[in-house]
Amino acid sequence: MKPANRSLFIATAFIAFGVFAQDAALRPWKDTQGRIIQATFVSATADSVVLRMADGKEHQIPLARLCAEDQAYAKSQAAAPAPAAPTTEAASPPAIAAASLNRVPIEKRTWPDNVVVPTNSIEIQVVEENPVARKCIYRSEAFEFTSQAKLAGSVMKEVARTFEATRALVSSLPWGVVCVPPEGFERYQAALYETRQDYKDAGGPDNSGGVYMGDEKTFKVPFESIGLKLLGKSYAKDAGYDGGTLIHEITHQVMDDYLTFLPVWVIEGTAEYTEMLPYNAGKFRADAHKTSIRDHIKEMEKRGYAADIGNLETHMTMNRATWSAIADTSNKKMGELYFRSVLIVYFFCHLDGEKGAEGRRFMKFMDAVYGETEALRTFFKDPRVKRLPEGRFSYPTNFPPPDMKPDTAPFKHLELLLDGRGYSQIAKEITEAYKNIGVKISVN
Repeated sequence: MKPANRSLFIATAFIAFGVFAQDAALRPWKDTQGRIIQATFVSATADSVVLRMADGKEHQIPLARLCAEDQAYAKSQAAAPAPAAPTTEAASPPAIAAASLNRVPIEKRTWPDNVVVPTNSIEIQVVEENPVARKCIYRSEAFEFTSQAKLAGSVMKEVARTFEATRALVSSLPWGVVCVPPEGFERYQAALYETRQDYKDAGGPDNSGGVYMGDEKTFKVPFESIGLKLLGKSYAKDAGYDGGTLIHEITHQVMDDYLTFLPVWVIEGTAEYTEMLPYNAGKFRADAHKTSIRDHIKEMEKRGYAADIGNLETHMTMNRATWSAIADTSNKKMGELYFRSVLIVYFFCHLDGEKGAEGRRFMKFMDAVYGETEALRTFFKDPRVKRLPEGRFSYPTNFPPPDMKPDTAPFKHLELLLDGRGYSQIAKEITEAYKNIGVKISVN
């Protein structure tokens, strides 16, 4: 059993996040309840601040939870001129260089034990309640929920907790993912539908429990999929509900910026990874990943799926059109694609590399993808770029956007995973690595 999380105060009082760092002096920080911690300012946005604890771990904290004096201090530090970039970054491609600045060095990143979001840390704001018009809007820290029915504050807190906990988990993993709402949105958007027919009428796929619509930047989900059931004239949260599908889709949502630049196997494999981790009442057991992957494999084999990745190169270089064509064939084929993807993602996260340095190739890969997202944000902030209706945009011919082509952009940084190895060599490493944890995997 691993020791208790040393950052318990932050996890319960502020909610733990974070992947940034830059040295400065420790100072006391006070929250709105008068609790004080010693930490170093790292960076800040309009609504959050990243602090580094004395033990070197970073946490992203909502500004609203700090006292007024410390909110002002964080904003003043964020407005200060940034230090010049190290000269060693000058030769790096712009996207990778952007990802490298002000981030925790990969060799210092660690996998979290538990990621916890207590119910009492969640505050729900009622924006609008119009049950007759079937439009009720609620907000938590990072999400805005549009519901077709009025929900009690306690129920909305329970719903929001799964969303906020998933965001906290993805932010806490050493993938280096920075979870920020899509451009133009203050919060992530979720639409909650009272019946499955309402959900389908809004574009929800027939056999799905929920779906993230990337073009609309909205996660659509029926009440039944978030564990809501009608008791008398009001809705209650089913405490025993398994929110696995919900966690899968929320992972897509909080990684929205990354989806353009990731192969489909990474998109689905990372979502399957978060879904397989034990979750209950706002708490993810991230330290149980080894048991989770073993249990997941056993469960999939019981369902008739073989632990067989097939041709590794074919899967890792599969474009979205090919993936969709296979997935549309049957639910079984779709399940195979998901299963293979999480097996590969787990390998690159926990089994790839020398002992004590596992997962670093995947971290480098994700950092490079983060650089692409930053390059795209920078592009759209340029005054020469004009937003047009229906998601279109215009730009000068001498100022092209980053590559967003579906057949090239997702594979731009695969070499960081390969690291000079051929696919056949990695296939052998996958087989041997899984064998070492007591699992038989086929791959060629």
